[in-house]
Amino acid sequence: MIKGRLIAVVGPSGVGKDSVMQGVAQVLPEVLLVRRVITRAPDLGGEDYDAVTETQFQKMAKNGEFAVHWGAHGLYYGIPQTVRHQIGKGGLCLANFSRKALRAGADTFPNFMVLNLTAQPETLAARLGARGRETASDIARRLAEAEKSLPIGLNIQTVSNDGPLDQTIARVAKLIQPVSI
Repeated sequence: MIKGRLIAVVGPSGVGKDSVMQGVAQVLPEVLLVRRVITRAPDLGGEDYDAVTETQFQKMAKNGEFAVHWGAHGLYYGIPQTVRHQIGKGGLCLANFSRKALRAGADTFPNFMVLNLTAQPETLAARLGARGRETASDIARRLAEAEKSLPIGLNIQTVSNDGPLDQTIARVAKLIQPVSI
């Protein structure tokens, strides 16, 4: 029986997924952060990721190098197959995920859990503006998409990230403690 788990962290752009994940990994050193493969220019801030071209990504996908992959916001994202090995060894892995890829994640990973981070629209708008990666029209589009529904039947835990980051991290860490597997 596999005792590991992948926790897919989802939420609208600007909700603080990367900040919460990094904070949880600091307070729970046994948690592994999944390094995604993304067709984004390198060193744009936020998460650590492996930047590849779209051609490289498509070749990797064709060769089965991803456990799950998807496209969103004009980019492609992949969860490497190596995550399966970590989970098989009992690892607790956090991965920044797309809401539209959750069903594929649940079909791929045993003990799959979804951490749904939320925040008020004004909080999201302020954070998106502060990070400087999106234009005003991009921000408006992302805010319009913020209330997407999640698939039914998954293990979904929802946590608000409107308040202080350290409080959100503490709530999430308590929620995902490895003893809860």
